[in-house]
Order: sequence, then C-alpha cells, then structure tokens
Amino acid sequence: MNNSLSKKERVYLAIVKELPCSVCDSQSGSEVHHIKQHSQYTAVALCLDCHRNPVMGIHGQKRAWSIRKMDELDALNITIQRVVAGRV
Repeated sequence: MNNSLSKKERVYLAIVKELPCSVCDSQSGSEVHHIKQHSQYTAVALCLDCHRNPVMGIHGQKRAWSIRKMDELDALNITIQRVVAGRV
C-alpha cells in the first residue's frame, strides 16, 4: 500500500505522525488512523492507547473516546487544526 502513495501523501502522513494524539494529547508518538481506508487526508493522529488499546482505543471499546465525548470527526478536526497551525 505504501508504495502507491504519492510524495505529497507520504509527507502529509509523516506530519500527522509527528503530532500529539488528537484524543488525549499524549506526546508519546502518534500512529495514523484512517477514518476512510485509502483516503490519506482522513488520517488522524492517535497514540497507541487511543488507537489500538482493546479497552480505550478506537478499534476496541472506545472508552478514551467516550470519556472525552469525541468521535472520529472531532479527532480529524483537531488533527487538521494542528497540521495547519504548524504550516502557518
């Protein structure tokens, strides 16, 4: 999959990975969560717990998300704000 990404998409995803988690603000490094598969610009910056943790994560019971009353679009909005803020 990664070989089919354009240079701009790879750069964008690298920027997203450098952001804090869009749910809990963890600075421990982010993974990229795609709201829509193969749509690179729907990528959200998530820490390991908010992404893949079986209880807290989006691919589990989503408790971290529920506690903060967030959904994927809220997290995408934060990710986009942070990308733009870093570019201005």
